[in-house]
Amino acid sequence: MTDTPTRPPLPIDPAIAPPGTRGFRDAGGIPADKWHADQNGETLVPTHCCFCGVQCGMYLRVDRHGKVFGVEPRNHDINRMRLCPKGINAYQQVNHPDRLTAPLMRRSRDEPLREVSWDEALDFTVSEIRRIQRETGDDSFGMLGGASLYSEKTYLVGKFARVALKSKHVDYNGRLCMVSAAGANKLAFGIDRAGNPFSDILLSDCLLIAGSNVGECFPVMTQYIWGARDRGAKLIVIDPRETPIARTADLHVPIRPGTDSAFFNAVLHVVIREGLVDEEYLAAHATGWDAVRETVAAYPPERAAETCGVTVDHVEQVARLFGGAKNAMAWHARGVEHHSQGVENCLSIINLCVATGNIGRPGAGYGTITGQGNGQGGREHGQKSDLLPGGRSILNPEHRRQICEIWGIEESELPQAGTSMMEMVYQMQRGEIRGLIGTCNNPFVSLPNHKVVKDGYDRLEFHAQLDFFLSETAENAHVVLPVTTWAEDEGVMANAEARVVKHNKAQDPPPGVRTDTWVMCELARRLGVGDKFAFAGSREVFDELRVASAGTVNDYYGITYERLEETGGIAWPCPSTDHPGTPRLFEDGRTYHEDGMIHLQTVEWHPPMDPYSDEFPLSLTTGRTVAHFLSGNQTRRLGALVEQTPRPWVEVHPSHGFRNGDPVRVVTRRGSTVYPALVVDSIRPDTVFIPYHWPAPTAANVLTMDALDPRSKIPEYKVCAARVEAADALDPVPAPPVPPGREAYPETQVSRTEPFPPTAPQGRGTSERS
Repeated sequence: MTDTPTRPPLPIDPAIAPPGTRGFRDAGGIPADKWHADQNGETLVPTHCCFCGVQCGMYLRVDRHGKVFGVEPRNHDINRMRLCPKGINAYQQVNHPDRLTAPLMRRSRDEPLREVSWDEALDFTVSEIRRIQRETGDDSFGMLGGASLYSEKTYLVGKFARVALKSKHVDYNGRLCMVSAAGANKLAFGIDRAGNPFSDILLSDCLLIAGSNVGECFPVMTQYIWGARDRGAKLIVIDPRETPIARTADLHVPIRPGTDSAFFNAVLHVVIREGLVDEEYLAAHATGWDAVRETVAAYPPERAAETCGVTVDHVEQVARLFGGAKNAMAWHARGVEHHSQGVENCLSIINLCVATGNIGRPGAGYGTITGQGNGQGGREHGQKSDLLPGGRSILNPEHRRQICEIWGIEESELPQAGTSMMEMVYQMQRGEIRGLIGTCNNPFVSLPNHKVVKDGYDRLEFHAQLDFFLSETAENAHVVLPVTTWAEDEGVMANAEARVVKHNKAQDPPPGVRTDTWVMCELARRLGVGDKFAFAGSREVFDELRVASAGTVNDYYGITYERLEETGGIAWPCPSTDHPGTPRLFEDGRTYHEDGMIHLQTVEWHPPMDPYSDEFPLSLTTGRTVAHFLSGNQTRRLGALVEQTPRPWVEVHPSHGFRNGDPVRVVTRRGSTVYPALVVDSIRPDTVFIPYHWPAPTAANVLTMDALDPRSKIPEYKVCAARVEAADALDPVPAPPVPPGREAYPETQVSRTEPFPPTAPQGRGTSERS
């Protein structure tokens, strides 16, 4: 192996300057000269946003006292000086008054949480781990990680659970996000990642975006879509709501929730009928085509029109636009994946791309848009219940042997596969899991069917949670351990392109706060396996991760911190330090299956798991809003974001007879909640939408169903049967929890009581307030 030669910096194209930045750039060039600025002792630290899978480059502004106090966009080639509302405000969480700065503890939930020393909190945690496992076995204690952690920490979560806890029960909140896409990608291609970089979007002639509200969930990604449109690309959006990106499309298909695979089977039916199949490509690169062709023959456009609530013309237009384009790309996100048939939905889109030969070329391919910042990297290195580092299968004897050799344990000591995040909750209810450590997750807001989740966690004999704010889940724990924000540690994340990027430490954590790495290593030491966790920090963990991934599909061996800082990011697989990385897959026509072929899969549509009835005739679907992120534990504390979107609402069609701001009760078989109406004609009349960033009683997940995809175990968030009815008063929006003895941060309180939905609705609609 040889070291990579020094490369010149990426050229800056002044023509790409967004409006309003030209003068700023001309005056000072790039916003910072590496790590230094010329004003008042300020330092600008290059890093990336902590939120979504786009991973925009930014500079954190650090004052002469070493404190983060602001942000500037960075001219990184992912985002080109652009940041979304969340990115602009992210820095405010670092020195927020709600930060946890001391461990909290109680021996019983009948007691209030109180501040304690680290020794007392860790001693109690270790004693409870030992007690529970001594009484009922190692697997009675579990661990749940998160996909917003750096990859180094996700690696440690998996290793800690299996080596220190010696338990098979480990999973992570990416189970609620990307696993349907992961399952489909592995089945078809033998690899779990998007096939193309974002830059390929600019070269496409037709873009298909399914189940992704790009303009709000991934705002900066929009620039690539606009760039393609500027050069004449057609845009197709499949979504039950006319989202901001759908309003700009050549064709918006307002599909009924839960019918995606029926729709895409019908599109492929028309592609075949009209002779748009690339038979030469299929013969050379795919298996299973005859079975797929036979299956979709039973899905004529008339069947899809009836099933999906669209027109025959919708189906035929999508087929002709996509199948007739020289280079076409499909991207999808949670709207396709959050279903009990999520894997099938993804496979039906893959079948369309492969049948038309749109794989492995500039402007032609298939991609899944990760929701969390490390949604891609977070599932690659061992915190998923069935995987070991490098995407190895925990069921494969050779894979087990390889990891045991690296970890210095016997193969007999490595547990077998565990269960998924939601299944672990069921095991908590049954008493099979009696203790739990959680980090970087907030299941009280993020998991479906809140009543079941609360019951499962309440039955735990011991629960410890790591976080930098007191989340709704942490507030219920026995021990809460204060850990660092993304700006107080270094590490890597892999974005939606599978580009590994480097986050840099911008400030020291507050006194009393530790890194997740330190916590796991210290707990391991107290559990008697400290020699397996002798890591001083992220760099040492990353070095072991590189070795543990070497030779796998998810190969990081050739990626180093130095190379990442030099290049701005490297797409895996990258097997050696002189390898440039792999931004585009399948260029040579080969996949990662042993035979090198694409393994096409047949897909049969089945109805959603929650049946419609006269009592529950509508579809409830859920999603994000531009101002908030996931469970809202971070963004519901930032005043500008709360002011922009202070509370959840229910989006309803005018045909239901409500006016903006009317209290509307949404009822499902799990429960009911009252929201203000946002009346829009941009949603299907048979569908209602609620954003999911708030806790009970206003949590969308009070209503959602916990049916799981049988393969990916992802919950069916995106469709359940519901009804709406007039109510007398809105349910109150709870304030974010704060540590004992603290006052709630006033800036996030006033607008929270606003009774109306946002004044700038996400879809077209009325603006009246009375």
